[in-house]
Amino acid sequence: MFRKLVLLMLGLAIALSACGSSQSTNAAGTLTKITLPMGYIPNIQFAPFYVAVQKGYFKDAGIELAFDYKFETDGVALVGAGQLPFAVVSGEQVLLARAKQLPVTYVAAWYQQYPVSIVAKSAQNIVVPQDMKGKKIGIPGLFGASYVGLRALLNAGKLKESDVTLDVIGFNQVDLMAAGQQDIVVGYTANEPIQLHAKGIAVTELRVADYAQLASNGVLASEKVIKENPALVRAFIGAFLKGLKDTIDNPDEAFKIGSAVIPNFSQLDANVQKQVLTTSIEQWQAKRLGYSDPQAWENMQNVLLDMGLITEKQDLNKAFTNQFIP
Repeated sequence: MFRKLVLLMLGLAIALSACGSSQSTNAAGTLTKITLPMGYIPNIQFAPFYVAVQKGYFKDAGIELAFDYKFETDGVALVGAGQLPFAVVSGEQVLLARAKQLPVTYVAAWYQQYPVSIVAKSAQNIVVPQDMKGKKIGIPGLFGASYVGLRALLNAGKLKESDVTLDVIGFNQVDLMAAGQQDIVVGYTANEPIQLHAKGIAVTELRVADYAQLASNGVLASEKVIKENPALVRAFIGAFLKGLKDTIDNPDEAFKIGSAVIPNFSQLDANVQKQVLTTSIEQWQAKRLGYSDPQAWENMQNVLLDMGLITEKQDLNKAFTNQFIP
């Protein structure tokens, strides 16, 4: 769900705040002001947060929330330094951070399915991971969720990275495929495939989630805030999960709320955006919203070890927790 790029909207906050976590008093009483790094630009995929703010769930929890659309890795670093209490991150970033001794813990799962796909023009006949052998694949870069997702799919097809040719193209997958410069790309399940279909380009899709269960996007917290203010962590997660449930239960209402707060939303294709939200909701579904599956973390750790991105196993009991999930 989250490409790591900086656009003109970098730093935009829907609720303005200049600090990470402080106290302010208004007519409703004392609220804790929190700035939340999102790892992407304003997007309908963030509807659960927008809904939770609009419906007052964060305010009821004693929180005034501001969104900061900065690089995902910047958010992780700020949380690890104790300068911010929370950030939205993808699962692999947690283990990468802990491998660097950053004191951070994943406190709530948002996505239950890893949101990355291999997208290929139909003529390429990519229908199972083994079909990628010998192919050139466009990828944003050799980092982040796209790279991890690709490696997981290669593993599922018993392929090595050397069995394919990787072409680093940045976040230009749709434009390059439309221009005939790329035939196969790594993208986000709720983004590139939908945009390409809307352009009339026939594609097939290999979803990582169909082949591997990996720890995915969710909420990261500093060990400091967990230790010193567990009530704040529980309040934050509770408000977010209310917004998540409302979005799943009533996507039309969530779409309306999101469209009202996202800058320049009227310039976007509404049908595409609705499909983005629909596909995202498919990836959020769970019997117990917010719950982290321990096996997903084991699987993620194994992929990162295989890639050499971490060199030794991390203590997964410290990497994630379900203690704040209702």
